[in-house]
Amino acid sequence: MKRRSSVSLLVVAGLLLCAPAPGFAQQEKKPNPFNAEIVGQAQKLYGLEFNEAERDSALENLADQFENYLKIRAFALPNSVPPAILFNPIPLGFQFEKEKKSFKKSETPRIAVPKNLEDLAFASVGQLAQLIRTRKITSLQLTTMYLNRLKKFGPKLECVITLTEDLALKQAKRADEEIAKGKYRGPLHGIPYGVKDLLSLKGYKTTWGSVPFKEQVIDEDATVIKRLLQAGAVLVAKFTMGELAMGDVWYGGRTRNPWNYNQGSSGSSAGSASATAAGLVGFAIGTETLGSIVSPSTRCGVTGLRPTYGRVSRAGAMALSWSMDKIGPLCRTVEDCALVFNAIAGPDGIDQTVHDAPFNYDPKVDWKTLRIGYLKMDFDSARGNRAGNDSVLAVLRKLGAKLTPITLPKIPVENLRIILSAEAAAAFDDLTRSGKDDSMVRQMKGAWPNSFRSSRFIPAVEYLEANRIRYLVIQEMQKLMSGIDVYVAPSFGGSNLLLTNLTGHPCVVLPNGFTKEGTPTSITFTGQLFGEAKLLAAAKAFQDATDYHLKYPKLEEN
Repeated sequence: MKRRSSVSLLVVAGLLLCAPAPGFAQQEKKPNPFNAEIVGQAQKLYGLEFNEAERDSALENLADQFENYLKIRAFALPNSVPPAILFNPIPLGFQFEKEKKSFKKSETPRIAVPKNLEDLAFASVGQLAQLIRTRKITSLQLTTMYLNRLKKFGPKLECVITLTEDLALKQAKRADEEIAKGKYRGPLHGIPYGVKDLLSLKGYKTTWGSVPFKEQVIDEDATVIKRLLQAGAVLVAKFTMGELAMGDVWYGGRTRNPWNYNQGSSGSSAGSASATAAGLVGFAIGTETLGSIVSPSTRCGVTGLRPTYGRVSRAGAMALSWSMDKIGPLCRTVEDCALVFNAIAGPDGIDQTVHDAPFNYDPKVDWKTLRIGYLKMDFDSARGNRAGNDSVLAVLRKLGAKLTPITLPKIPVENLRIILSAEAAAAFDDLTRSGKDDSMVRQMKGAWPNSFRSSRFIPAVEYLEANRIRYLVIQEMQKLMSGIDVYVAPSFGGSNLLLTNLTGHPCVVLPNGFTKEGTPTSITFTGQLFGEAKLLAAAKAFQDATDYHLKYPKLEEN
């Protein structure tokens, strides 16, 4: 594999202008590889204007900095090592809810065991849990049924990277033994699930959906997988993801939307959404940095929770953007998301960004006290699904909600995408410098290889300046959210998706209709920081008043 030269003067000079001050003393005086002309050309990349004397004065510092880069690059930095600078989404004056209350789930309507167990494929976690708890079905029966469906429909959907069959059968048998002895762990006990293949699992490949990593084995269990093991859930598969968490194209193909096999499932939690929508698991785990739960949940018609930044440990997960990555569940119902979130949330002593905040979920909604806003401008300007979006407001009003029109902070956030770009380039810097990015599947201008290379020219100063603006956005969002508990918005259009991923606010995305072509559409509920309890309760009330989540796609066998 070729290695890109690190002494190309124009490239290096471009990188130098965004570097920190020298940190290592130079032992010997070496010839300076740079001159004022090179610096003059490089400064054009950044919109800077230094005169000849200023450029000449900088040459010695630039040479010193270049030596620092080489020494820094000599350190082996695996993707799992975070930067010492941790993102803090908490605004000035913010207070956590202090009292921790018991988790309250809805009363699940009784469900009978069908003659054909496969008729339970689309049942909710709550329904499946009721059958397992009362021992009307076993986890082994359920796990075997889902494994068979994964084998039957998974290849056509291109949604499975690794089937963890032996592990699943072992975990299912153990769950049945524990339940038979009266040791019931809770509503996830014995429930089969799958994870996006950026979560590490001992003894199995963790491919990140990417050619350079498709043989990678990370010898640890991600915290989320450990938490679900403690809850008694059964891991049946590792699902496809867009290569290095972009889109739905991975090294083995393109993950399909079960509603329309000619469409990709969107991404990057592509397999998690596709498999959940197709009834191949009880629930799945995905991640979001900028739409990777919202987008595939929309495309595939499932319900996804993107938790507050700092709610779920990312230990054992591939890092794309340390200040934006979040882990959350993709399920068939809002309350399923609450059940899974309750099991995976909380600090683990490894991920230092995680806060110990209570999750006091109660599905009952008091419409007299719950303050709900809606992004009026986004509803008015929505290009697609206008009728579906407006129907959401009508349903909420019928339920008793008093809706307040709101407007997001008038700070342009589109330019702050460089935060993600810079962090992603750092997370995969070795891939870029080694030239191994040439083996990745997607090579167009908008794909990661070109993005990583281009992002090498983002100045450190601009990265920090962007984060200073981000700080202001966080404070302005707190002012807005101090007057409401939850707000509703179209899932796409406007700045809401990018803004809330930058500020770390939680959201629930759930089906709200279908296009003329018969594919799902969605609506997004956004809550206060660490306000998942009220957020999920409000979204559940809407979902219970509709039936979009009860419709399922017709599947094609392999």
